[in-house]
Amino acid sequence: MNRLDPSFLSKPLTHRALHDVKDGRPENSRAAIKAAIKAGYGIEIDVQLSSDGAAMVFHDYDLKRLAKDSGPIQQRSGADLARVILRGSEEGIPTLVEVLELVAGRVPLLIEIKDQDGMMGANVGRLEQAVARDIERYEGPIGLMSFNPHSVQQMAIHAPQVPRGIVTSAYTAEDWPLLPAGTRDRLRAIPDFDSVGACFISHEVEDLGATRVADLKNKGANILCWTVKSEAQEMRARVVADNITFEQYLAKLPNT
Repeated sequence: MNRLDPSFLSKPLTHRALHDVKDGRPENSRAAIKAAIKAGYGIEIDVQLSSDGAAMVFHDYDLKRLAKDSGPIQQRSGADLARVILRGSEEGIPTLVEVLELVAGRVPLLIEIKDQDGMMGANVGRLEQAVARDIERYEGPIGLMSFNPHSVQQMAIHAPQVPRGIVTSAYTAEDWPLLPAGTRDRLRAIPDFDSVGACFISHEVEDLGATRVADLKNKGANILCWTVKSEAQEMRARVVADNITFEQYLAKLPNT
């Protein structure tokens, strides 16, 4: 099992890069990524799959909230998505390849693979293979994670050398209304950590007191968390978490 580079435990991670749409830096945009690099933070990004098999750096399944267009991202080609302008900017949606070239190993990069099954099931693989192809020659500190353990297992197959983890949650019915209760109960227990060869979790910040989180930490897993939104919340999170993913404020860097 490969471990996260130490920089993942020292540099706070910007959630979807250092975004502020009011300042021309939308989520997962080049501008937000450049701002995070300049500030010296680590970066967390999301990837979705285009219709022609490209890994695109974008969070949502539909374009409407974040872009000046609408419709499922999976129904558009990579070239088409590159022309779709992100709200609050003049940028199109970047590919993972572009982002890797932009970061170029200067700060740690954590890639969340969005669930493509729809129900956290096993109908995945194309996006994971696209990510594996893109990162094959990347030399900077990098990590992979997903809410869907099947996606993490795919990364164990296609990019076994890259540290991987599971994004985890309290999985309440309120926050996850589309997931069946049995699926929520199973995922809440994080039963797949060992079988997928994970070395870390990124857990919901308000649920860091969960017994299973403590159990994994005691067994040597690194504990990251999402999404911290204030200094006070960060102080509480760091009682348990090795590092944070943050937005809406500026986390302190080491030695600052």
